[in-house]
Amino acid sequence: MANANLLAILAAAATGFLIGGLWYGPLFGKAWMAEHGFTEAQLRGGNMLKIYGLTFAFSVLSAVFLGHLLAFFDTNARATLMISVGISLGYIIPAIGTNYLFARKSGRLFAIDAGYWLVFYAAMGLVFLLLGH
Repeated sequence: MANANLLAILAAAATGFLIGGLWYGPLFGKAWMAEHGFTEAQLRGGNMLKIYGLTFAFSVLSAVFLGHLLAFFDTNARATLMISVGISLGYIIPAIGTNYLFARKSGRLFAIDAGYWLVFYAAMGLVFLLLGH
């Protein structure tokens, strides 16, 4: 694997994690909860340490692989953003779209979640662009 910038990896992971907090909090939290039929009490009843800890670990894993991919190809600014956004458009969004179709999830929920992943990967790409990969 190519050498990737550890600081950029951690910053990208933290950025993705923070975007999730905003996306599923003040921006789309109520709509997301409504689409799932969750109440705030139900969400508070979960194991928050496990949920947030594993969510951050998954963000780190995503950032590690994105960072190594970008370092391997030694990309320029345009390619960095195209690869970052392309991962969400070409892999993540079609995968969740397929799952949501079979699970009979709403288009509104798909838009919320797909939008999150698009912004997540675009933001991580921007972090790698700013801090180097």
